[in-house]
Amino acid sequence: MRITEALTASLAIEPGPKPRDDELDLFGLTHQGLVRSENQDQFLLGTVHQQIYIHGTSLPELERNPLRSERLATIMLVADGVGGGIAGADASQITAARIAHYLTSTMNCYHARGAEKEFLDALQNAAIEAHQAVRAEAAARASAEINPGKKSMASTLTVGLAVWPWLYVLQVGDSRCYRFLDGKLRQVTRDQTLAQDLVDRGALPAETASESPFSNVLASAIGGREAHPVVSRINLHKAGCIVLLCSDGLTKHVNDEEIAEHCATMTSAEQLCQSLLDLVLERGGSDNTTIVVGRARPQ
Repeated sequence: MRITEALTASLAIEPGPKPRDDELDLFGLTHQGLVRSENQDQFLLGTVHQQIYIHGTSLPELERNPLRSERLATIMLVADGVGGGIAGADASQITAARIAHYLTSTMNCYHARGAEKEFLDALQNAAIEAHQAVRAEAAARASAEINPGKKSMASTLTVGLAVWPWLYVLQVGDSRCYRFLDGKLRQVTRDQTLAQDLVDRGALPAETASESPFSNVLASAIGGREAHPVVSRINLHKAGCIVLLCSDGLTKHVNDEEIAEHCATMTSAEQLCQSLLDLVLERGGSDNTTIVVGRARPQ
C-alpha cells in the first residue's frame, strides 16, 4: 500500500468548525449513458454515526427517538465495473458492499482509539478484502461455467472518507477524486492505468495520455490481476470545499477546466451532478457515468 500526503501545502491552514449534519450538501447519481447496454457503475453516499437502538425502555422519548451521537464520518464511494455483461456490474456491487460494511465498523474503532496508523491500515485491508471477494466470485463462476467467454470480473474503487477536518481517499483503478477550493480544482488521485505509467516514466507526453490506446487499460483493479490500494489524506479546511468523485464516464467527455467552471457556479450538489451529466450526454455519453458530490454549505 502507498500512503501519500496529498496537497501538503494545505496542512498549515487552521480548519474551521466541524459542519453540522444539516449543513451538509450531498448528492450522487449514476447513468447508463447512450451507448452501453447496461450500467456497471455503483455509488454510495452516507454518514456514519454511533447509535444505540432501543429494544426496551420505560422512557417513551427514547422509544420514538433512538440515541444517536454526532457524525463520525461522511462516506463517498464510486466503483466502476470491468468485465462483460453482468460480471462487471456484480464486481462493482460486491466491491461497494464490502467496503461499506468494513468502513462503518472501522470508524468506531478509529474514534474510540484515535489510532490513525491502524485506521490507514484498515483502509488498505478493506480494499484487499474486496479484491479477494471479487476474485473468489470470479473463480466460483469459472468453476461453474457461469458467464462463459467473459472471464474478466473486476472493478475500480475510489472512496472519500471525510473525518473533519481530513479527507481520507482510498483508490484502486482510475475513478477519480477531485477537490475544489478557493476557485482551484485539484485531482487528488492518480489514474492507475498503463498510459499514466508511461507518462510517469517519461515515455508518453501527459497532454496526449487521454488519447493513448492504453488510457483505458487498468494497471490495478479490485478483482484484477493486481490491486494496489493508495491512501491519500488532504485537509478540507473550511465550509465551501467541494469533493467530487467520478467514474471515467465523466472525464472521457468533460475536462478538468470544465469541471472547475461548473464547481465555481454550482448552486447545490444535485445541480452540479446533473449539469455535468447533461454535458456528458450532450457529447455522446459513450460510457456509464457516475458522479458523487459532497460539501458543507458556505455560511
